Amino acid sequence: MAAEGAETYNPWTIVNLVFTHLAEQGLHPVFGGEGHPGDPAAALLRALGIVPTVEGDARVRTSVHSELAELRARVLGADETS
Repeated sequence: MAAEGAETYNPWTIVNLVFTHLAEQGLHPVFGGEGHPGDPAAALLRALGIVPTVEGDARVRTSVHSELAELRARVLGADETS
């Protein structure tokens, strides 16, 4: 939970703002050309003094959903996909 009065931002909004600014300056930034863009995006946010959270990482969310599906299948004995 964020501290009372603390501002929060969607990390991808910040990354988009930086990329838009760089593109307006004639540069052509690229993330993820060699893999998932989450790691370089997180590094950019840290460089700006922003602490990225795992909630914004789609890989973490996908992993959690997969693990929950496996647990559901083991406990309920069915292969449910909801």
